Amino acid sequence: MSRTALRICPLCEATCGLTLTIEGTRVTGARGDREDVFSKGFICPKGASFGAVDGDPDRLRTPLVREDGALREATWEEAFDAVAAGLRPVVERYGPDAVGVVLGNPNVHTMAGALYPQVLLGALRTRSLFTASTVDQMPKHVSSGLLFGDANAIPVPDLDHTGHLLLIGANPLESNGSLCTAPDFPGRLKALKARGGRLTVVDPRRTRTARLADRHLAIRPGTDALLLAAMAHTLFAEDLVDLKDLTPHVQGIDELRSAMDDFTPEAVAPACDLDAGEIRTLARELAAAPAAAVYARIGSCTVPHGTLASWLVDVLNVLTGNLDRPGGALFPQAATDRTPRPAGPGRGFALGRWHSRVSGHPEAKGELPLAALAEEIDTATDEGTPVRALIAVAANPVLSAPDGDRLDKALDSLDFMVAVDPYLNETSRHAHVVLPPPPPAQSPHHDFAFNTLAVRNQVRYTRPAVPLEPGRMAESEILARLILAATGMHGTDPAAVDALVVDQTLGKAVQDAHSPVHGRDPRALAARLTGDNGPERRLDMMLRLGPYGDGFGARPDGLILEKLLAHPHGIDLGPLSPRLPQPLRTRSGKVELLPGPIAGDLPRLRAALRERPAGLVLVGRRHLRSNNSWMHNVPALTGGSNRCTVHIHPEDAARLGVVDGADVRVKGAGGEVVAPAEVTDGVRPGVVSLPHGWGHDRPGTRLRHAATDPGVNVNQLLDGSLLDPLSGNAVLNGVPVELVASLAQP
Repeated sequence: MSRTALRICPLCEATCGLTLTIEGTRVTGARGDREDVFSKGFICPKGASFGAVDGDPDRLRTPLVREDGALREATWEEAFDAVAAGLRPVVERYGPDAVGVVLGNPNVHTMAGALYPQVLLGALRTRSLFTASTVDQMPKHVSSGLLFGDANAIPVPDLDHTGHLLLIGANPLESNGSLCTAPDFPGRLKALKARGGRLTVVDPRRTRTARLADRHLAIRPGTDALLLAAMAHTLFAEDLVDLKDLTPHVQGIDELRSAMDDFTPEAVAPACDLDAGEIRTLARELAAAPAAAVYARIGSCTVPHGTLASWLVDVLNVLTGNLDRPGGALFPQAATDRTPRPAGPGRGFALGRWHSRVSGHPEAKGELPLAALAEEIDTATDEGTPVRALIAVAANPVLSAPDGDRLDKALDSLDFMVAVDPYLNETSRHAHVVLPPPPPAQSPHHDFAFNTLAVRNQVRYTRPAVPLEPGRMAESEILARLILAATGMHGTDPAAVDALVVDQTLGKAVQDAHSPVHGRDPRALAARLTGDNGPERRLDMMLRLGPYGDGFGARPDGLILEKLLAHPHGIDLGPLSPRLPQPLRTRSGKVELLPGPIAGDLPRLRAALRERPAGLVLVGRRHLRSNNSWMHNVPALTGGSNRCTVHIHPEDAARLGVVDGADVRVKGAGGEVVAPAEVTDGVRPGVVSLPHGWGHDRPGTRLRHAATDPGVNVNQLLDGSLLDPLSGNAVLNGVPVELVASLAQP
């Protein structure tokens, strides 16, 4: 007999509510939950394929342990014995920095991935942390840290109320949005236009989003920061700056004006390959709109000036008075955020507190560049010890980081590696131990990270839709046991990890004069927590201590876990609203418009005014039915437009003798790949495009469907040397490549 169950979709950042159809323990269907307070029934092809993703026969069901060079199935006890035996000697002999930790993108899509890795890092005390952020959004974290004093204080466009949206390097009709959690992003953009608003898209490709826009500017890749600087210059030059209510919360306006002097539209236009008059028009329209927002994403982050572009996005929002304003860009307030502190000066944000051992890259937000992982493993120096052991949690850097071939070899040289991963993929195949988490239907879900980026404040939680299959272990227990094994406490009850976090959190809360539980007994507070397990107790604690919480009885109508469970479709907490100056944590207590590190990087942007690419440059692209390298093993999500082809403009194809469908060789600093050409005017002349996440042709994996059409790894074209200096983010877009037509044309 079939039944239905609710589940928040974990397959992209939109976090849509799903209604699953279940036969026995198998998910046989998924549709949008019409009663979900946030997504209201919206679903995309990924969500509709939830059952196929959940039931993929290639998902590992038991741990794997390497024995005599080969991986074999093992018991959980054997697996964690091997983890403790492999990691502890490395820590004890070389110190904690010899253990690297790599966290992949899927961590923020699971409840356990949000709750446990930070505990692992705190207990292990390693500085060798690498995450997917430095091949994605780290420039936005750094610019937010420098502007607002908090790397996680990222304003999002108020999509439902804005009248003018300038969208740069983003394609939400394919990605469903990123660093802006918005179910039915396409519908929200159409609603913007229907109410008379204006949408401008800046992108070197004529994406589905660009085709929806009122205006599409096919900018030269990598020059977004120059365009934004010229817009800021125009606002100053034409006396269009109007901070409105922001004036008392902003400092550095005069210094910023001087810093923008050189970036006139005429100076910038040739580098951007845009018209100077059009740049002025963009600035004027932004200033004249009743409510407007500038929003930029991965295309503007993964370029040489990613941090400067991210900074200038918020600078424009400030200069037009649209930061922290309805219809502009606002700071969300998630239910599990800490209780808001009174406004005032904070500790600020620091960069470069330590540096990578080989190339001296500065840390950002506690992380080193993922592009530097290979050299941190395979290169000896006089200072420090190479990474000798690696913990990879839901990460596939062989495909997601530059120069996967080098990293592939480096991983083979490790003393020990453990991977928490449901698949034997291009990275986890190197592990000595693989710990597979259960499929999503067997796991609970709450979006900690994405609710801090949501376009409407709300809170939702779903318990597992299907009981944990016999022989499987909950992801929360896997990560708790991993923490214990890595820190010399192997064999301790894994519940001790959650209990320790609860004790430490409540112990700090009762000492905080601004906390609703100040001065109370932490043990009495802990006794009030509800939930069926440690993760639920921690969620209950975070809700109670949060901005909407009951404060452990101080606010009787506030949020607690039991109240959330009584609302299975979620609880709406209202539209975004102005919050400044409360979110600011800068030393001045204000928005610091021209921080020192930004000012120090501007000469590099001025030099870019004179740069012109001599040949073709490469950009990536997203597919609606994919998310990085996750889903190429699901037949329903491959084929059609989701193919690994080289997009090339007809003019470039004719010049180079490229025929549609024929193989072409693409060469870059890190290597070369061969893929079919797709001749299309959807990409501007001088630009070629390859999607990321492909390259499923390495031996030793268990991805049977992906291997039938493996595609090529676009990041192999990169040697990892090109990084945004402030954030350490890899430069993945706007890089020079050479394209050679195949000798054998069809």
